[in-house]
Amino acid sequence: MTEHTTTECLLFPDIFDRPVIAKFDQRQGSSDGGAILLKAAERRLRLTVALAACLKEERQPGKILHEIEELLTQRVMGMALGYEDANDAARLACDPVHKLLVGRDPIDGEDLASQPTLSRFENAPDRQELLRMSEALADCVIARHRKRLHGRARRITIDLDPTDDPTHG
Repeated sequence: MTEHTTTECLLFPDIFDRPVIAKFDQRQGSSDGGAILLKAAERRLRLTVALAACLKEERQPGKILHEIEELLTQRVMGMALGYEDANDAARLACDPVHKLLVGRDPIDGEDLASQPTLSRFENAPDRQELLRMSEALADCVIARHRKRLHGRARRITIDLDPTDDPTHG
């Protein structure tokens, strides 16, 4: 048989509001399909929601195109996929998987934030907000381990390793 055929499959029905269908004949594609598993973990942990709640909205309401939670999700998912800075934002702004991670329609949804927007976002939090974000992160980690261990943990150690270990998306 010389003809290649691919069967459509419905994936992750419990994670997204819209079905994720694997097809390999689409014009738009993404090399970051594994990120859907990150979204599943994020949905369970709700880390970006907790972190976004620590940030003040000081932008002019009529000029906002990207909500704080969307910007935060875009950066967190980007870093988790190996895009350590915002330099790839222009290329990833229309990537269907990255749009899906932020909650936008992968094909018809608005593009994601640009590199300048993400850079301004990253540099905007003050010390108090950063402290609140670190506390929210610790709270999420501790709550996750309490749930995992059914409340039997007497001590949870959070090891902060400053080693620079590049990842590849």
